[in-house]
Amino acid sequence: MALLEVTDLDVHYGAIQALRGVSLKVEEGQVVTLVGSNGAGKTTTLRALSGLVRPSRGSIKLGGKEIAGLSPEVIVRLGMAHSPEGRGVFPQLTVRDNLELGAYIRNDSLDADIERAFVRFPRLKERASQLAGTLSGGEQQMLALVRALMCRPKLLLLDEPSLGLAPQIVQQIFAIIGELNKEGMTILLVEQNALMALRCAHIGYVLETGQVRTSGDAKQLAQTDTIRKAYLGID
Repeated sequence: MALLEVTDLDVHYGAIQALRGVSLKVEEGQVVTLVGSNGAGKTTTLRALSGLVRPSRGSIKLGGKEIAGLSPEVIVRLGMAHSPEGRGVFPQLTVRDNLELGAYIRNDSLDADIERAFVRFPRLKERASQLAGTLSGGEQQMLALVRALMCRPKLLLLDEPSLGLAPQIVQQIFAIIGELNKEGMTILLVEQNALMALRCAHIGYVLETGQVRTSGDAKQLAQTDTIRKAYLGID
């Protein structure tokens, strides 16, 4: 049984249909990536999975349990965490406060997890008492990522983690994604940098106009002429 199984998912924004019959699977321990052009439905897919958007049709099962239409809080408690596009940090709260908010469903000690976050991102430790709104874009992305980990999810949704970041920071973010996966974290990744996404993923799904056009082994997709021309800028 797949950790996440999505079947025939439709999402509407009023009269506009954003997703049309999207189906995908994420097996435990995998990195799965959604690639496609702007407006293809990638972010909408993640928002539907995490309860931020209510599907108009279809099934979303997490660990075999139907979660379509449940509230974001319930979905987090069931084991899914979402690091959104745009980071979504709380700018008037400190770095440490943001991390503690990420663990709002827990009632045990957070010290070990916060220290683990600071070991992974030493810059955040240096800025633990600093307001999140004063951090650089890269530091805010690091904070958003580790904040999502604070609830100890079974499945981590990452939406555009490299957006607007310097190449050196992008490399660091992708290295962390690889480390998390090696440690056993299952990840569903939406990423504008299709080449890096496919290189780090096990399985790729290509979305066009709200539909899955093709899917398969991510490394093989990266070598497909159509994908290389359309999404990787390689002739």
